[in-house]
Amino acid sequence: MSWKPITLRNLPRDVAQRIRRIAEEEKLSANKAVIRLLEERAGSGRSKEKIRHHDLDALAGRWSKREAGAFDRALARQRSVDEDMWK
Repeated sequence: MSWKPITLRNLPRDVAQRIRRIAEEEKLSANKAVIRLLEERAGSGRSKEKIRHHDLDALAGRWSKREAGAFDRALARQRSVDEDMWK
């Protein structure tokens, strides 16, 4: 059963941006993105997709090969054991 259309007014800018980003990432209309978010939040079980969290997306895949290499080298130095300290 469908209800009458709902109009949202004074939608906070960050919420509107999040809806647009989800719509673009998942190739959905803004309307379908809002419905999906509401279904997930309301726990209606109608949404078949697993909830995706995007709070760390800004960190993933952002390092260059040089930066990743520097990070790996720093970890390697931290993982070495100073035998004199353990005598």
